[in-house]
Amino acid sequence: MDLSIVIPAYNENTKITGDVKAAAEFLQNSNIEGEIIVVDDGSTDRTAEAAKSVKVPLSAKLKVIQYEQHRGKGYAVRTGISQTSGKYVMFADSGLCVPYGNALPGLEMLKDGSCDIAHGSRKLLQSDILHNQPWRRRLSSKIFKWLTRRLVQIPAGLTDTQCGFKMYKGHVARKLYGRCISDGFMFDVEIILRAQKEGYRIKEFPIEWTCDLDSRLSLTRVPWQVFSELRAIKQALSDN
Repeated sequence: MDLSIVIPAYNENTKITGDVKAAAEFLQNSNIEGEIIVVDDGSTDRTAEAAKSVKVPLSAKLKVIQYEQHRGKGYAVRTGISQTSGKYVMFADSGLCVPYGNALPGLEMLKDGSCDIAHGSRKLLQSDILHNQPWRRRLSSKIFKWLTRRLVQIPAGLTDTQCGFKMYKGHVARKLYGRCISDGFMFDVEIILRAQKEGYRIKEFPIEWTCDLDSRLSLTRVPWQVFSELRAIKQALSDN
């Protein structure tokens, strides 16, 4: 198995069929033997049923994981990654904000050994932003970036820790996510910190990106909630 694609989904009934079809077409058109793992994070709509209804080519395998209680994106991603078997692993947010063809440069970086983890980044000069975030989301993103730099020393060279388009060497992903404790959106930060601790190399690559206004990321989260979760992650890593 060359590539495992994990798609976390929560109430994405209207998007998930397009996600699975696009992932399958990417694998087929790129001549990649792969698997698509959709993780339904306790949806109250028909996300899982919609995902299962997609017919994928023989060169791709489709697996849909479903559980009743909504646990959070971090829990969904690590659940999916625990079931992967690919030499390389990626996760991509539902909604096709980043076309799957953008994964090829990241995959090449992993294959040629220049890094162990490849992050898509919206902040690189070479990235093509077709529709930007509303100003409130851009402001919250800047506040979050300041907090992560201040509290947990995220490397300054990483420009976009929260982009939902990340790739890993398979054994690296399964090791890091197997130790991850964050159920919510802070999992990206935790994985970066764990990767640093293990000495894994992280590099970014430019992407084409369109903002999805129907995002599951809540803007009502306040800085002290983020502060608390970052403190918990920092404590967990210091205890290991």
